[in-house]
Amino acid sequence: MRHRPIALDPADVHVKVRGGINAADVLQARQTMAELARLAHEPVLDAKITLATTPGLAARRWTAQAVLNVQGRLIRAQASAVSTRAAIHGLRDRLRMRLLESTRGWKNQRGHHHRQRQADSTSDEPRVVRRLAADRTVPDEAVVDMERLGYDFLLFVEEMTGQDSVVYRTDGGYRLAQLAPAPDLPAPTCAAISISPSPAAQLTLDEAVERLELTEWPFVFFADTATGEGRLVYRRDDGNYGLLSTVHGA
Repeated sequence: MRHRPIALDPADVHVKVRGGINAADVLQARQTMAELARLAHEPVLDAKITLATTPGLAARRWTAQAVLNVQGRLIRAQASAVSTRAAIHGLRDRLRMRLLESTRGWKNQRGHHHRQRQADSTSDEPRVVRRLAADRTVPDEAVVDMERLGYDFLLFVEEMTGQDSVVYRTDGGYRLAQLAPAPDLPAPTCAAISISPSPAAQLTLDEAVERLELTEWPFVFFADTATGEGRLVYRRDDGNYGLLSTVHGA
């Protein structure tokens, strides 16, 4: 049952500012967060937003990061753009989507995955199960998504370079791998992410599966020899192989 929405006063939104952010944008951020809180399926206990700019970069960017505490569940989003107002708009759209997703409940989502695993395990021979990874985002937000979903890795399209990329856990934090590494990416703002200097290997799907079987790696990230697009193959719990690709590489 959906809880009756509890209004959040814009003045109760905690705003942190880094760099030159004007008062009008701070007010818009407060109002945006208050409006989004009405979509939550449970009372919002706390709302925080950080507005930041990076004046040292050749191409200046503005970033908006938000965290909503919905009855103890933290819902996060981040967006970057060429202005503070545009970043807030992007943040609003992403946070709205995540709030609406949360209303559907994790129980139904887990039930769907369980039924899917049963359907996928009808064959005795391992097969490749294809799935799309559609998000276009920045590495920081990809890490947030990965943690929210409980994954060990996440394939996505890096927003500033447009490259198929993957973030994954390491012993010391997180690591980013790309088709062609871009070491001049803006420094992460909410996670310790190192960048792999190695480009993705050029492989066919069969070669990627073979490499996965010959190693103890949790996944193999590779550039498809036919298209050059990024792919990620991994072992599934049902004994099959999962193949992730982005929408533009489907």
